[in-house]
Amino acid sequence: KTGPARVAPAVAMSSAFVVSLSLSASSAPPPPQLRGAAGGSARGSARAARGSRGFGAMALGAGLVTLRRFARSLPRRALAGHTATRTVPKVPGLPRKAATVLAPPEEILGIKPDAKYNVPAGVREKLGKNLLLNEKHPLGILWKTVQDYFAEQDPNCKFFDTEKPVVSTVECFDKLRVPPDHVSRSPSDTYYVNADYVLRTHTSAHQCQFLSQYPEISSFLCAGDVYRRDEIDASHYPAFHQCEGVRLFDAQKVSKEEVMEDLKKTLEGLAAHLFNLKTGEDTMRWLDEYFPFTEPSVELEIFYNEDWMEVLGCGVIHHDVLRNAGLDPEKVHGWAFGLGLERLAMVLFGIPDIRLFWSDDERFAQQFTEQSFTEKTKFKPFSKYPPVLKDISMWIPEEFVDNDLFEMIRDEGGDQVEKVDLLDEFTHPKTGRTSKMFRVTWRDMSRTLTNEEVNAKHEKVLERVVEELKVELR
Repeated sequence: KTGPARVAPAVAMSSAFVVSLSLSASSAPPPPQLRGAAGGSARGSARAARGSRGFGAMALGAGLVTLRRFARSLPRRALAGHTATRTVPKVPGLPRKAATVLAPPEEILGIKPDAKYNVPAGVREKLGKNLLLNEKHPLGILWKTVQDYFAEQDPNCKFFDTEKPVVSTVECFDKLRVPPDHVSRSPSDTYYVNADYVLRTHTSAHQCQFLSQYPEISSFLCAGDVYRRDEIDASHYPAFHQCEGVRLFDAQKVSKEEVMEDLKKTLEGLAAHLFNLKTGEDTMRWLDEYFPFTEPSVELEIFYNEDWMEVLGCGVIHHDVLRNAGLDPEKVHGWAFGLGLERLAMVLFGIPDIRLFWSDDERFAQQFTEQSFTEKTKFKPFSKYPPVLKDISMWIPEEFVDNDLFEMIRDEGGDQVEKVDLLDEFTHPKTGRTSKMFRVTWRDMSRTLTNEEVNAKHEKVLERVVEELKVELR
């Protein structure tokens, strides 16, 4: 394998605040559908919501399949990640309010925090886990499978998976054409170490770094853990993994149309390899898309399990991005794509809850080996413990952002919070005040939680939302 040697970054981690909670019995909801919005009004709203978080932000939640949270009129996070079907309103004037976190460490991966720091302990402890480097972990298995395909297709392709997840805002946003006032830069959406450095929101943050090494590097894949504040459910998590790929060509010898043709042929082959499909109109289709760093942009869907499912987003690299990497678009151009590894792994291995990827439970880990892809291993669920449901009803201030509440709940409950649903939203016709009611589902994956445990944590959440988010409980 080409590329830099695998050196796990030395990260001093403080232990995450893990809360033990307990749940009263109730029937568990069925596993979520892990496809992106692939048709009808859902597709329309998802496309309209896409902004600057990249290809891999599509369905699960954690792709390109990609987070669908930002207005299409605004650029979106880079080529790889989750899919959410809700729209986050653009709030004038950055930064938006973010929930309070505990005192920062002295540094994170060599970067000193400042007043803008907003990384909670539960997210910090994910740094340095290196799940992709474990070839017996579902994510490591999938990453190795993708590498094998590209190594066969292009012997010159290089692979990178040990880049530090702390990157500059220039790398994460500016060089990828994300406007300075774009909502994706808000501390309610992105984890800041300081005003100039963030936990990368997409692996595209490294794109210009490797583009600038052309012609020594003419094609590459870059994979790693990425971080975003997000909603709480079975397919969304603040830490997940993306892979993006790039291939460059001599613009004097290869036309833009030929670049797009090579892109589609290569990525149809990848989808066929991953899902054991034959290429063709009955199994694959291409749809026009928008990403700020490619033009034109498209996404690939496959017909799988009796429905169309988004697999990845891609396109011809935007000329401005090439220039930002020190390349002349008249001399070199190429394509780029991105995909979310959790989303695809959940589909391929039948994993119903994204929290399981981070679990230390041997009942999960022992089900997978290096041969799990070729053997078509499917996850066998172990006992599911009963949930405890807690509601939060409140009048909210104008600057209230759902993500801040979700982050606060995660901070108190950790992985024992299964999901948070918005059940009701109401604006009073006379006062104009807005009320929201959220239902929090607490469920531990390894034991039954008690009502007393959950009540203690729920009360702490209520105290914090009143003090820090300035809400009025109802």
